[in-house]
Amino acid sequence: AVIAKYRPRLEGKKVMLYVGGLRPRHVIGAYEDLGMEVVGTGYEFAHNDDYDRTIKEMGNATLIYDDVTGYEFEEFVKKVKPDLIGSGIKEKYIFQKMGIPFRQMHSWDYSGPYHGYDGFAIFARDMDMTLNNPCWNKIKAPWVQAQAEPEAVAAGA
Repeated sequence: AVIAKYRPRLEGKKVMLYVGGLRPRHVIGAYEDLGMEVVGTGYEFAHNDDYDRTIKEMGNATLIYDDVTGYEFEEFVKKVKPDLIGSGIKEKYIFQKMGIPFRQMHSWDYSGPYHGYDGFAIFARDMDMTLNNPCWNKIKAPWVQAQAEPEAVAAGA
């Protein structure tokens, strides 16, 4: 019932993750069950076994990063252009100000938990609530603005 309700609203959306203690591999399957694609993932404080396990779950074209700076992560996001970012509090406001929907994966933005049978329903609801929030119609990601500007200039000429 949860997948039937939320998958049509989330299917095809691209996600980038950057987490520490919560390992990306713990939530990749949940995104996939909702028809979402994890296009980038990385860790703070990872070990070789973390990458060995994560790589097996990722597609060949998935960007995997390690202990990136805020600047590096922002540049990856500009290139990959995800629909949603899941990370921690340090990254939250940067990406929201860029017009990119964001879910805090460490404290679940005061929601959660996202694990287990009951947690999946909360996870799906929160991803839907974040991506389909009408506030994102008011602000555009930098790459969306960049595409719209030439048309506006041409129309004004």
